Amino acid sequence: MDALNPALVPLSLYIHMPWCVRKCPYCDFNSHAVPDGKLSLDLEQTYLQALVEDFKTQIEFVQGRQIHSVFIGGGTPSLISAQGYEWLFAELKQWVDFDVDAEITLEANPGTLEHEPFAAYLQAGINRLSIGVQSFDADHLQRLGRIHSQGDALSAIKLAKQAGFERVNVDLMHGLVEQSVEQALLDLKLAVEQGATHISWYQLTIEPNTVFFRTQPVLPHDDVLEQIQIQGEAYLIEQGFINYEVSAWRKERPSAHNLNYWQFGDYLAIGAGAHGKVTRADGVYRFQKTRLPKDYLAKVPADNLQFKAITAAEMPFEFMMNALRLNDGVDAKLYSQRTGLALADLQDSLSTLRQRQLMQNDPERLACTSQGHGFLNTVLEAFL
Repeated sequence: MDALNPALVPLSLYIHMPWCVRKCPYCDFNSHAVPDGKLSLDLEQTYLQALVEDFKTQIEFVQGRQIHSVFIGGGTPSLISAQGYEWLFAELKQWVDFDVDAEITLEANPGTLEHEPFAAYLQAGINRLSIGVQSFDADHLQRLGRIHSQGDALSAIKLAKQAGFERVNVDLMHGLVEQSVEQALLDLKLAVEQGATHISWYQLTIEPNTVFFRTQPVLPHDDVLEQIQIQGEAYLIEQGFINYEVSAWRKERPSAHNLNYWQFGDYLAIGAGAHGKVTRADGVYRFQKTRLPKDYLAKVPADNLQFKAITAAEMPFEFMMNALRLNDGVDAKLYSQRTGLALADLQDSLSTLRQRQLMQNDPERLACTSQGHGFLNTVLEAFL
């Protein structure tokens, strides 16, 4: 493996807020319901201070580098006050430089947004919202365990735009219990009509350690799922959206933060259970923070980073697993720049995939064909 130059790798920051009002039956994320659906001011302040201490343990690995994007995920990050975020950003900027145009995204649930005016989040430094709508249909929202109504969701998108947010992503799921093609298309139509400029549209999957995994609800037949996908994609294209990643559609700018993930960039990670990735001259490393909020708060800052190197044998799969999610793939030169490995070592696998028309026959790019995206797991197996 050749020496790597960390300065050439874009840097992002992920912040995890682990609390929510109520755990949804499909959710396998690190989220924990708070009593009475509200986060106490004392707990908010304690956790935000812990995030700063957590951040300080990581800055030695990224000295001289700028943060280009921030994503605040959860849980329900909109349970934290705008004043809390304003304080947090001011503290973090004392230690690492933030790009003046950094994209800063807050995940927000429509059922919690009445606690804080949108304009306050914008003033705090957040410039992009990802609103977790999932569906506008009342029956589907109830089955998904969501705490908001269709009216809450429509209002949230409208108010975000009125407050001045130019970048608003709407998170939608399809393939829901008893969902018809018409219902799935109506969800998309309502999001588009409200002015969403970015839509994350993905199929419900039943994950282990969830209520749905234990109860096994009946999902739509494969024929219905196929028609939802075909007709939904056709509608979004008709409305001027571009499908730039497996489940991401943009009308204007793509998500800078997610692009950095998919292009094998670096990201610091703070908060309970947060995962990070950093490049050093001698290799690429991943790390994870303590998962349970109670344990996380007890250990920070003593919870020293425990890095796990991505081995040379693991690197091709790790890189391709991200890069090939992008419809246009990545520049072929990026492989050696981000991994320290020679692309020539993968020529046998690449040639076979190109012959099978699963990857584009372009030596300058690493990208799947439309057929390859349909069999992405098969493509990735070639790099194990």
